Amino acid sequence: MTNRHKPKPIVALVGRPNVGKSTLFNRLIGRRQAIVEDLPGTTRDRLYGDAEWAGKSFVVVDTGGIEPLKERGGKVISASYDPLASASKGFVAEIRSQAELAIEEADVIVFLVDTKEGLTAADEEVAAMLRGTDKPVILTANKADNAERRMNALEFYALGLGDPYPISAYHGTGTGDLLDVIVEHLPETPEEDEEDEEALRIAIVGRPNVGKSSLLNALLGQERAIVSDIAGTTRDAVDTHLTWDGQKVILVDSAGIRRRGRIERGVEKYSVMRALRAIGRSDVVLLVLDATEGVTAQDAHIGGYILEEGRSLIIVVNKWDAIEKDTHTMAEYNRKLREELKFLDYVPVLYVSALTRQRVNQIIPAALRVKEQREMRIPTGELNRLLQDAIAANPPKAFKGRQARFYYVTQASNDPPTFVFFVNDPRAVHFTYERYLENRLRERFPFEGTPIRLKFRGKDRKKGR
Repeated sequence: MTNRHKPKPIVALVGRPNVGKSTLFNRLIGRRQAIVEDLPGTTRDRLYGDAEWAGKSFVVVDTGGIEPLKERGGKVISASYDPLASASKGFVAEIRSQAELAIEEADVIVFLVDTKEGLTAADEEVAAMLRGTDKPVILTANKADNAERRMNALEFYALGLGDPYPISAYHGTGTGDLLDVIVEHLPETPEEDEEDEEALRIAIVGRPNVGKSSLLNALLGQERAIVSDIAGTTRDAVDTHLTWDGQKVILVDSAGIRRRGRIERGVEKYSVMRALRAIGRSDVVLLVLDATEGVTAQDAHIGGYILEEGRSLIIVVNKWDAIEKDTHTMAEYNRKLREELKFLDYVPVLYVSALTRQRVNQIIPAALRVKEQREMRIPTGELNRLLQDAIAANPPKAFKGRQARFYYVTQASNDPPTFVFFVNDPRAVHFTYERYLENRLRERFPFEGTPIRLKFRGKDRKKGR
């Protein structure tokens, strides 16, 4: 199984408000330096992020931050923006939804309680739900900042979920032991069929009600798509295998959109976990937007995560048939979209209608093209000619009293495309010059829809960034 097809296990943080989920979340992911700073999906208000411990990687999800969506006047809005909502309204229902989400989608559940406030009825209700799952549940007693609080943790034995692990997410006390327990319970990654290794894997992700299910059905209805359903190797997933002009394609089950029953209806609004799992198993991700709503913060968050994970991406603006148009409409919409998603300026955008199937036939050919470009290997000689031309056209300026001198560049990987520049002092390379070099690479080589990584190594190869 290649790395790009290995989904990272998901660890969900569950608990009532103010028990410290966000603090623990930041503690678990905070020591990882974000690949791209100050971008949606990499900022401190994110709901999900990567963590690593003892050589194992996993995704941490703060379920408390994933808000239920409701409809008003035909439009989907976040419950947090409902002026009728109050701090106590729907309190128990919200944490029940968190628990349901974790039971359905996570691999490991971290159930947070508060040693300062003690055992509450809300804790008992969630514990009753969690006792019925076969998923690993780690009872974590937070705010155990002193000996008295650590003793207070003992009362949570009454929840029937085993030993409570006393920690202080704020101070970091006990979080190492907690991480040891988490990685102990992470599942083994299932093996994919070898015959599927050459297939193009496409994940369809996006907010609820943007038309993911309709888009999937429209893709399957194309004349060139020969469809066969084969049960996926991951838990409960049903991937769709098809052949497109002789090329094997797998549509990764990303949000239960082909499943029926109570879970699909009840948890579709919490589609983030399924999207994360699907992104980890894909070559190319289709981020579906609703043309009638424009770009939202959640769209940007998902786009940022796809970028950080190094996956290739195509933005699909669905429901284009619902937009009143003139000759300038698409250009104006595209300008606004590019402004909102500046960090995805290399990503192709398709304007489609799943309802009328307008331009749907362009999606899989575009994904095949993106995958082909992603897998390019550029000869070292060609790369170094580009580097020399770039330096001649725009020599690097001194930065913090240091002058960068470049020696050579080589391609280290294509998953994603990664280029290593050998330089006298990596600290002398200003981020604007790094961006300049990336732009020159993209001008010369068509890495459409694919993030590229630039690394800088010192002459002795020990220093770098």
